Amino acid sequence: MVCAALAMRAHEEVSFLHANYGQRTQNRELKSFQAICDFYRPTIRKEVDITWFSEIGGSALTDNSLKIRDYESSDLVPNTYVPFRNANLICAAVSWAEVWAASAIYIGAVEADSSGYPDCRKVFFKDMQAVIDSGTLDRTKIKLLTPLIDLSKAEIIRLGHELGAPFELSWSCYRNDDLACGTCDSCVLRLRAFSEAGLKDPIPYLER
Repeated sequence: MVCAALAMRAHEEVSFLHANYGQRTQNRELKSFQAICDFYRPTIRKEVDITWFSEIGGSALTDNSLKIRDYESSDLVPNTYVPFRNANLICAAVSWAEVWAASAIYIGAVEADSSGYPDCRKVFFKDMQAVIDSGTLDRTKIKLLTPLIDLSKAEIIRLGHELGAPFELSWSCYRNDDLACGTCDSCVLRLRAFSEAGLKDPIPYLER
């Protein structure tokens, strides 16, 4: 959402893309997407389905037979990693951007202070830019932008606060649709970021 706020500030026309990929909190995330769209009023809002991720499995986010573990401080990538998800999201966005003749794609990936997902690294996005350049029409010029990649989550919260981003409309919990659990990897990192930023997270939690 902070990334969306930056895009809105930088461009006169911005469109928002949301993907349903079979994640546990798919309905809640879609609700947040619609609310954020109502807030920012992008030129176009589009929803796509790539729910075959749930058929492939391999991630606790898309396979209900796998348990989402509570946050653990570790060098290991958590089992909530969805294999090659960002590549698929970017490919969908590039296809749409090429049709729409968009000049840039924004993605709010973070490398410096995250769960260690391999498709959130700067080198990955550098390589994806090369794929975009070589795999689209010669007249197509689409830049893949990751404005938050080097920021800590606390810095992102502060930036969003400065931009007036509606954090109350966002959702990060991996487990629940109603009250955020407060103990999964995503919840813990989010709560820590708000605390380090000196702000209170406005969404409801079972545990803080």
